[in-house]
Amino acid sequence: MLRRNLPPARRFLRGRRRVLVRLGGWSLLESAQTFLGGYCLAQALDRGFLAGRTGTGLLWLAVAAVSILGAGPPVRGVFAQLAELTEPLRDALVRRAVRQALRRAVTDPARTDDRSDTGAVSRLTHQTEIVRDSFAGLVLTVRAFVFNAVGALIGLLALAPELLLVVLPPLVLGIGLFLATLLPMASAQRAFLDADEAVAEGVGSVSAGHRDLVACGAQADAVRRTGRLFDTAERTSRVLARWAALRTVALGVAGQLPVLLLLVTTPWLLRQGVTTGALAGALTYLLQALLPALHSMMTALGAAGTRLLVVVDRFQDATAVPEPPTPPDATAATAGPVRPARSPRRRPVPAVEVHAVTHAYGPDSPPVLDRLDLTVRRGEHIAVVGPSGIGKSTLAGVVSGLVAPDRGVVLLGGEPVAGRSARDLADRRVLIPQQAYVFTGSVRDNLRHLRPDATSAELARAVGTLGAGPLVRRLGGPDAVLDPRVLSHGERQLLALCRAYLSPAPLVLLDEATCHLDPVAEARAEHAFAKRAFTDGTRDRDGALIVVAHRLSSARRADRVLVLDGTAPRFGTHEELLAGSALYRDLIGHWQQTPPPADR
Repeated sequence: MLRRNLPPARRFLRGRRRVLVRLGGWSLLESAQTFLGGYCLAQALDRGFLAGRTGTGLLWLAVAAVSILGAGPPVRGVFAQLAELTEPLRDALVRRAVRQALRRAVTDPARTDDRSDTGAVSRLTHQTEIVRDSFAGLVLTVRAFVFNAVGALIGLLALAPELLLVVLPPLVLGIGLFLATLLPMASAQRAFLDADEAVAEGVGSVSAGHRDLVACGAQADAVRRTGRLFDTAERTSRVLARWAALRTVALGVAGQLPVLLLLVTTPWLLRQGVTTGALAGALTYLLQALLPALHSMMTALGAAGTRLLVVVDRFQDATAVPEPPTPPDATAATAGPVRPARSPRRRPVPAVEVHAVTHAYGPDSPPVLDRLDLTVRRGEHIAVVGPSGIGKSTLAGVVSGLVAPDRGVVLLGGEPVAGRSARDLADRRVLIPQQAYVFTGSVRDNLRHLRPDATSAELARAVGTLGAGPLVRRLGGPDAVLDPRVLSHGERQLLALCRAYLSPAPLVLLDEATCHLDPVAEARAEHAFAKRAFTDGTRDRDGALIVVAHRLSSARRADRVLVLDGTAPRFGTHEELLAGSALYRDLIGHWQQTPPPADR
């Protein structure tokens, strides 16, 4: 972390040498004030009051008072030069943030409409204010300690060299111990911030999807995942607390031990010829100048310094933009004409890939999914069937990212599901469970819940495609206030299906999401989503549809059917499974004999 930030810091300071020289000049006046404070007090005692010359003592005290009253111009000069350091730093960081955002937009034009870029710029500009304030505080406190220390040490040397033998060793030891904790403290603070943000994101994801978690039976898995985040946060906070305790010890060694040693060694110092005034002056240097400046510096470096290091390091991470790739013909332009290479034919990436996934609800429970492999092609319509409790909803939860498998990998569009935020997952898949969720609000807000920017025309097309027009009109139109308590299960499912149809996600998972619809409405919904998986008439989706089947008709409409039986899952067309799966034949017979009741 320090290696990456040290070179740009050196370049910045080298470009402002004159400002640093002027800042040092004004600070030297503070050193003179510190020196006069202790030295004049010592002389007032030794040459004045203790020697019986009251006028001489008052004169030395008057000199000390004049030095204190003359501190105004140096302070004003220090702050003027401080502005010359901090404001250019803030401006340079803001320019860097905006420049990198523009470069990213040019490199990747597809993201120019993404609001996340403007949000990133806003966050980065806010972080520059943190950097400026922290940097200003550090410059003030470190400068004050250095120049106060110079004035105090010169004063101690002028009063009696023996005083340095008592004061200097614990001061150097404490400062060295403190400096040794800075980098580990910064690393611990960054780890703590990362863990804290992970907890916030994890809890937010669970809170946003708690109904889906309950519908998929994934509460225990969510508790384990969230618990691991809290455990990590606890470990990082303990590490940070240990380093903070060590920093407190360093402050005690450097800040309190010199005063204690000075008091303990007073008899020895008096035998060495150190005067009473010198001892009083030494205590003045320690208590009035050196130790307050030391305490302020250690506090600032330990808190603002490590925070500054972490924020600057994160700032560089956030604004780092990879160089745009070199065009294929950039190097060949000087080497003469080259025949264009024939681009290799790439196989299309499947919509869903499940590789050796195993999941069990508890360490002693048998797995509901055991080394399951599944590949769903783009534009494909898949039905999942099997006895109750066999793992169909668990599979839907695993594919959607709501349930983390114990082993195995799940890919959506060729990219892993694990580790993605709730917002990222919402852009990739939409899951409608059996118990559909609607909330009190307008019908329009319910339908646009997954896509707030949907137009009225798109909303009307979704309602018409899924046959929800009569229901919306009966409720009073899109702007009518919806009361979930007056809706049947089937009406809730129909509204949730319209919401899912408007979602931008390419993959749709219907976990018995049509079980309360009549067969005609169910067929209409599945046909609509199967067509939507490839295109919805306005944009290509190139997605897929996975249906946890509730009726025989759902399985027959699918391109392929996955049969879960707990031991050896079978995957194939309806005809292939009739010939090769005894369980599928039994399910077909059960469906044909006892058709489920419809609730619309």
